[in-house]
Amino acid sequence: MHYVILGTAGHIDHGKSALVKALTGIDPDRLKEEKERGITIDLGFADLVYPDGLTAGIVDVPGHERLVRNMLAGAGGIDIVILVIAADEGIMPQSREHLSICNLLKIKSGLIVITKADLVEDDWIKLVSEEVKDFVKGTFLEGADIIPVSSKTGKNIELLKEKIRDVALAVKPKLTKGLFRLPIDRVFTLKGFGTVVTGTAISGSISVDDPVEVLPANINSKVRGLHSHGKSIKTAYAGQRVAINVSGVEKESLKRGDVVVVPGRFSPAKAVDAKIELLKDSPVLKNRSLVHFHSGTSETIARVILYNLEEIRPGEGCYCQLRLHEPVIVMSGDRYIIRRFSPVETIGGGEILDAHPGRRKRAEGIEDLKILELGTLEEKIAMKIKKAGINGRAVTTLEGWINADVPAIQDAINTLRQRGTVVQHENILIHSDAVNSIRAGIDKILNAFHKQNSLKTGMPKEEVRAQLKADQKIFNALTAAMNNVVMDKDLMRLSSFQVSLSEVDKGIETKILNMLEQAGFQPPLKEEIAKALNLQQKQLDDILKLMAKQGSLVRVNETMYITKTVYEKIINVLKGFFSKKKEMTVAEFRDILNTSRKYALPILEYLDTQRITMRVGDVRKFLAKG
Repeated sequence: MHYVILGTAGHIDHGKSALVKALTGIDPDRLKEEKERGITIDLGFADLVYPDGLTAGIVDVPGHERLVRNMLAGAGGIDIVILVIAADEGIMPQSREHLSICNLLKIKSGLIVITKADLVEDDWIKLVSEEVKDFVKGTFLEGADIIPVSSKTGKNIELLKEKIRDVALAVKPKLTKGLFRLPIDRVFTLKGFGTVVTGTAISGSISVDDPVEVLPANINSKVRGLHSHGKSIKTAYAGQRVAINVSGVEKESLKRGDVVVVPGRFSPAKAVDAKIELLKDSPVLKNRSLVHFHSGTSETIARVILYNLEEIRPGEGCYCQLRLHEPVIVMSGDRYIIRRFSPVETIGGGEILDAHPGRRKRAEGIEDLKILELGTLEEKIAMKIKKAGINGRAVTTLEGWINADVPAIQDAINTLRQRGTVVQHENILIHSDAVNSIRAGIDKILNAFHKQNSLKTGMPKEEVRAQLKADQKIFNALTAAMNNVVMDKDLMRLSSFQVSLSEVDKGIETKILNMLEQAGFQPPLKEEIAKALNLQQKQLDDILKLMAKQGSLVRVNETMYITKTVYEKIINVLKGFFSKKKEMTVAEFRDILNTSRKYALPILEYLDTQRITMRVGDVRKFLAKG
């Protein structure tokens, strides 16, 4: 099966809807008011099915100047356009505006149909055809077939069908392996079914019972049923007109402009970086102007922030940021249209380059935008990851960021990994520049810490991470791979760093050793040492911890230290005692050390933790051997 979307374009009352009915037998004017007034007010739909399976879903758009916003809601998913020009009127204002819109949307191919051929002579049709040829020069319709038809008599209708088929078969298929996206153009209810939304599936596929998300309405649902071209289907694909019966959703909670997507991949955008192009007959656009922004079926107000310019003139273009009043669901690579704020008229459009940019200064460099406009898929993805900085970007968010097939995105990521441009940790991708930045940052932080804390064996890992403002998982993964960093439980230090005492600190160390050695089994507590040596508690703590780490002291508890030689004496005393007895009380331990319970009990408890002794009730047993 091959699916394309064909859209009509042209001025009001030039016979677009009558042409669709002549081609398909379906009247696209569905509203009562449309039938009463004889004009198209909103989007209409039909389908042209060929015997070989080719199906052209037709979107019929209104031609009235006041209804261009409705026309734009249907133009986003169009593959082929039929520009309709009435033989008796020729080129009119909306002929021009609709062609400009289709050109800005980069629709690649189409046909030109001169309707109402039964109302004029053949010579007149030739004159109109020549006028049309000049009119479409420089647009995607230059060189397109011009076919005079009469919807009333059927003249050339079959020929037009064949021409449509030829053009349709040459259309590049939509991204069937992309993420599913369906901008909603209609919402209604059906008795016995509930809420139904319709639209053109512009990428991916969806099946009955699949979970879906409707954004920016932020509604989670499930596909209860699918219809396309009047038939119930199990799976819908990009390029089809699709009706989705969404489960458990009230009609009032949805509207045109919402988008049905696969869950967990997309997030609404409130600003986009873009390339903007003005039409040749547009007014000058000044920086910070308000415009009407159209993309897909959505419409909102946007403020245009021009980069490096104060204004752009007709026919010119530049990079800009569009700050949106309401969130929209768009991807890098999508097209958009802007219309003047007042009076409302189409003035330009362009390509969305970054659907979720950070704010930047207007005079800031725009090299990244040049890459996002002109670069390869690999270059664009690498740039987006680079802009994410040290916290990287999830693979899933990249899939929902750029308009491309998911396998192509995965291939691009794999290429970047093989080149060493990006590093992947679980689902997060980090640019090599950010990796180097993190490593340089760690090196700088630890160097500064070691200079200020020469007695500390390391800096708490969490403090290093907090200074860098790095994601915890990414930080852990990167530090684990750093050869110049040593991890000691929750402390980090540079491998080149060695704890060292200054000459002053060495003198203090000697005094501490002498004090504790002389005190023997009745060592002064930490507070007493600090007072005796006139030391700050922090300075003493650092020295005591270092001495314990180096082995000259034994840390009994938070406040008590003994020297290594004193500790060895205690062990020898215990060996002598337990060579004669199997059990020892606290009082006996106190007596054999000739000390008080104040010192004996914490030392015994320390020996218990070291598996030298073991408490059994009120006595100790000796566990040490040799």
